Amino acid sequence: MTPGPTTPSTPVLDGKDMNVKAMIEKPKEEEERETWSKKIDFLLSVIGFAVDLGNVWRFPYICYRNGGGAFLLPYFIMLIFGGLPLFYMELALGQFQRCGCLTVWKRICPALKGIGIAICVINTFVAWYYNTIIAWAVYYFFSALFSIGGDVPWRTCDNSWNRVNNCISSQELVATRNITNFTFPNTSKTSTEEFFEFEVLGIDKANGLENVGPINWYLALCLLGVFTIVRYGSRLTMPYFMLMILLVRGVMLEGSLDGIKYYISPQWDRLLSKEIWIAAAAQIFFSLGPGFGVLLALSSYNRFHNNCYRDALLTSAVNCFTSFLAGFAVFSVLGHMAFKQHKSVENVSREDVGLIFIVYPEAISTLKLSTFWALLFFFMLITLGLDTTFGGLESICTGILDEFPKLRRNRKLFVLGLMIYCFLGALSTITYGGIYVVQLLDSYGAPIAIIFVVFLEAVGVSWIYGVNRFSDDVETMLGFRPGIFWRVCWAVISPLFLLILFLLSVIEPMPPHYGTYEYPQWSEVLGWLISILCIPGYMIYRFIKTPGNLIE
Repeated sequence: MTPGPTTPSTPVLDGKDMNVKAMIEKPKEEEERETWSKKIDFLLSVIGFAVDLGNVWRFPYICYRNGGGAFLLPYFIMLIFGGLPLFYMELALGQFQRCGCLTVWKRICPALKGIGIAICVINTFVAWYYNTIIAWAVYYFFSALFSIGGDVPWRTCDNSWNRVNNCISSQELVATRNITNFTFPNTSKTSTEEFFEFEVLGIDKANGLENVGPINWYLALCLLGVFTIVRYGSRLTMPYFMLMILLVRGVMLEGSLDGIKYYISPQWDRLLSKEIWIAAAAQIFFSLGPGFGVLLALSSYNRFHNNCYRDALLTSAVNCFTSFLAGFAVFSVLGHMAFKQHKSVENVSREDVGLIFIVYPEAISTLKLSTFWALLFFFMLITLGLDTTFGGLESICTGILDEFPKLRRNRKLFVLGLMIYCFLGALSTITYGGIYVVQLLDSYGAPIAIIFVVFLEAVGVSWIYGVNRFSDDVETMLGFRPGIFWRVCWAVISPLFLLILFLLSVIEPMPPHYGTYEYPQWSEVLGWLISILCIPGYMIYRFIKTPGNLIE
């Protein structure tokens, strides 16, 4: 169910000694704001946003980049002390205040309204490149569809896009498996890699960010298709069903246990690296969604006494279970690829955003009925991505429409304009060098900025609005106060974690990379700096506009 036009219901909370419990009972106004017709609609929307393409696409490659099993420990620590408490906080905040990411800060701390603006900017960045990744899956889907009756097109090296001298087909990988001491040249690429880079991306026609080349019109059509169908939600049963099938098939492949062992065996020395902790925090927030405003928007349509505490535990558990399960599915295939290519698991594939578009297609190409499996796998990726796209756009829509109620009269026209804007912004990611833009935005446009935004959210709610007052709000809705664990996390542990991680990521930034390409220094700052500047920029604007001296 898609929430309709909204009406702010809770009065502005700006008094220091305001009795919140006495102020929130506004039955008439509550009736004016639409609510979910069924609890399951809300849960499916939140789970659909949280359980997304990032669980199957982003989690495996981030885990692979950071040492496999070594990544899991900081991941679960960040979940317990950072992701889960802030997930609960956003659900409760949206349900109590009943408004989006812009209006909520006007009510609890007007000076921090820039947080809401930053959230909208970050969601715009994500819409630009996230939908492009779905468009890649659409391209693969139709490539397989047009190959029904034969093999998938990335299986062989006799296609127009292949570099014959350097290409290794799936058959060659299998045929050379039992030849002692046989290795392929380091410059060689598999037929799957060449399909992704030369046919889907057209990366050979670009030269980094300095020259991304013209628009790839085939991808542009796929991207237009994504934005056209984004209004339709997707259910989770098919992706879970497919994930289980692929997992079972993966563990049956030769060498799969080596990949699983790499996945669950920590390399303890990697835990001393700050990169793995930053990556774990970024993945938790990217996947669960605190800081993106989506949880605020979706929970604002809840009934006032809905048990958002139980919702937070359930949906976050489903999310992390899915990521963990997807890791087994992907690493079992990595083990199989290492077995076929005579390499160790850590050296079998690249550590970038293209991993899921190389690992699984390569495995699928070796299966009987490869076209059928490819269609199911990429359809799963598409359906997983659409719910998250809906969530990000809903966050922007709810935030802006709550802030400017007159726009609600033409909500459909406003949504259309927003989608056109996001489509035009995404054109840079579907150029021949668009993968460089995607990698840049995935490294800096969202993860670093979102850590800073969530830090300020925790500070704004726990220190400025007050953790005790916020606990009173939760008690008014649920009938019980949050326990000491949640209050300590909100006020101390989560903000401290986030501040340290943000400072480390700024002082010693991790440069993005794709293949052997080195990003220019200016690109490492631009994306997240634009998002963060919204916050101090609005504070300065508010200070100048508001009458009174500095103390007042």
